[in-house]
Amino acid sequence: MDGWKERLKAEYKELKERLEKLHKWNVKQEAAFRLQRCGDGKIEDDVNRYLCKEQEEAMTRYLYILELRAEIYGIEL
Repeated sequence: MDGWKERLKAEYKELKERLEKLHKWNVKQEAAFRLQRCGDGKIEDDVNRYLCKEQEEAMTRYLYILELRAEIYGIEL
């Protein structure tokens, strides 16, 4: 019965690591974008940046759900 708790802990750790990497990448991309002159970027770059930001937000929400579940069930992450 405790197998799901271990899976939750592993999933939390993996998601958190991925989220941290994606967040760092998004920060670098956003900084680079803001340094560019308006209109110099390619449309593909804009779309990719937007999608990665959306992905980061979704991952952040999911990480919160895992943290909440762990708190409810007394799982130390």
